[in-house]
Amino acid sequence: MAKSILITGCSSGIGYHCAHALHDRGWQVLATCRQQKDVDRLTAEGLTCGLLDYTDKDSIASGLNWALSQTGGTLDALFNNGAIGIPGAVEDLPTDALRSIFEANFFGWHELTRQAIAVMRKQGHGRIVQNSSVLGIVTYKWRAAYVATKFAIEGYTDTLRQELAPTDIHVSLIEPGPITSKIRENSRGHFEKWIDWENSALKPVYEKGLIKRLYDEKDKKDAFELGPEAVASKLIHAIEAKRPKPRYYVTAPTYIMGMLRRILPTRALDWIILRG
Repeated sequence: MAKSILITGCSSGIGYHCAHALHDRGWQVLATCRQQKDVDRLTAEGLTCGLLDYTDKDSIASGLNWALSQTGGTLDALFNNGAIGIPGAVEDLPTDALRSIFEANFFGWHELTRQAIAVMRKQGHGRIVQNSSVLGIVTYKWRAAYVATKFAIEGYTDTLRQELAPTDIHVSLIEPGPITSKIRENSRGHFEKWIDWENSALKPVYEKGLIKRLYDEKDKKDAFELGPEAVASKLIHAIEAKRPKPRYYVTAPTYIMGMLRRILPTRALDWIILRG
C-alpha cells in the first residue's frame, strides 16, 4: 500500500512541484490549496486535491479530515509548505499585518501539525517536514514579517523535534534560499493592502528598491536561484530515509549564510548581508 503525504500550498511553486514529484514516485499525495479553482486545476492534472486554508481553523480541520478519508484514517507524512509574504519596512508594518501573516505562516501550521500528531501517535509513526527558509537563519531588510514567521517556525520545530524524540515521529526543516515560485507575484496584493509606502519616510527608498523589485523586475531571477525540484529532492529524503536529517539546506545562499551565522559576529554578518 502506498504511503500517504498531506502537502499544503500546492497551487504553484514548491508545493505544486513536490505534489507531482511524489505522486510520480508512487506516494498517495493529498495536495491542498486555498482556492477551489486551484483544487479543480490540480484534480484535472490527476492529483487528489482538496481545500485547506491555514487562516481558517475550520478549513484546517476539514482539510485534514478530507485527507484521512482518502487514506482510511492514517497519514504517513505532513509537509507544511503554504506561506505568504508581506514585504515592507518594519516602521511601515501595521500590527494587524503581522497578525495576518502569523495566521498564515505559523498559527495555521501549528493547528494542522497538532492535529496530525494525534493521528501519527495513534498509528505509531510519521514524518513532519516544515518548509522554512534561509530567512529563518538570517534576516534581510524589507522582509521583517516573513522573517519573523520563519524564525518562529525554526524554534518551534526544533522544540517539537526534541519532544517527539522518544517516538517514531520524525521532524525535519527544509531551508531553501531563492527558489523559482510565485511568492513575489503573490506578495504584491499583501503589500498593497498593508503598506502605505507613499506616505512613508522611506518613500524614496521604496521607489528605488522594493517597488522596482515587486513590479518592474517581477520575472527577474535571483542569483543562485534553483527550481522547485531542488526542494523536492530534500523532501524525498526527509520522508523516506531511515534516519532523516533535522535540517536540509537548499541553494548556495543557505549553505553560505548557515556557515557565516555560526562563525561571524553579528556586526560582521550585518555588513555582508547589507552589501549582498
